[in-house]
Amino acid sequence: MAEKKKGFGYTKLPYRYVTLYKDGAWDNGVLSEDENVVINESASVLQYAQTCFEGMKAYKTKEGKAVCFRPDLNAKRMEETCIRLKMPVIPEDKFIDAVKQVVKANIDYIPSYEEGGSLYIRPFMIGTSPVIPILPATEYQFRIYCSPVGYYFGGGVNALKLQVSDYDRAAPHGTGNIKAGLNYAMSLYVTMQAHENGFDENVYLDPATRTFIEETGGANLIFVSKDGKLIVPKSDSILPSITRRSLVAIAKDYFGIEVEERQVRLEELADFAECGMCGTAAVLSPVKMISDHGKEYNFTIEEDGYGKILGQLRKTLTGIQVGDIEAPKGWVVDID
Repeated sequence: MAEKKKGFGYTKLPYRYVTLYKDGAWDNGVLSEDENVVINESASVLQYAQTCFEGMKAYKTKEGKAVCFRPDLNAKRMEETCIRLKMPVIPEDKFIDAVKQVVKANIDYIPSYEEGGSLYIRPFMIGTSPVIPILPATEYQFRIYCSPVGYYFGGGVNALKLQVSDYDRAAPHGTGNIKAGLNYAMSLYVTMQAHENGFDENVYLDPATRTFIEETGGANLIFVSKDGKLIVPKSDSILPSITRRSLVAIAKDYFGIEVEERQVRLEELADFAECGMCGTAAVLSPVKMISDHGKEYNFTIEEDGYGKILGQLRKTLTGIQVGDIEAPKGWVVDID
């Protein structure tokens, strides 16, 4: 069985899934024991960053069953990304079947219910045929690997400090709303800058006016107003987080919380009681402070490390993911 993983990193597991696209079609796909990818030096992924990925998780329930959380939404989001990057779409049924295959093959490495943690699943696609002109590749690899993980930020609940960045995460009408590798490459410099300044992450503003809150480098942001509403920043350049969409549904359907999905001005931070970062990796991580060039906005953190409302939402989300709380139809998929 897998040993407990407190951090969030790569561990080589026995199997990964690989399928190749050539002559206009995907092959049947196989499970492989080879973690290495061999491609031409002029492959489009190397020359023009033609690559995209997804992030998702599998869990063990109290009864020892392996389950996966909302893989259909990952398949749909990857489809949208592939269309935008002129890459061939992986059909949803093939995507979900591939996820099931690779999770089942590595099932002994899913952390147990008692340990906590999860099996992080990384589907990705790369253009592999050689290119010189700036054109899409004609051949591709779609692969899925996985790794047992724990908390994304350190070894436990850790209220985070964020800084407002001087850099933009996305361009107007650009690729901010898809999960393209190039979006994350541009954030590396800024992320390290935040760490050097004593912060955990950056808050990016809208690229057109730099007055509205967008998201962080690796997760969406959500807020709770002082009158108990869930406030969700809305923009065409924000990645549509599956975790965020799930939390919005939980807030409405499980707690009857009023939700506002709208543009959020930077100065509104002073009106919010709670703040959190949400995503597959971050789950729902509490934020205690956002600094705008020295002006600090502070948020409520209870004894358990979360704000009151966001703590309830996180507990319900994670309870659904591991089978402790009844899930809405289709949210949890058994790994047969």
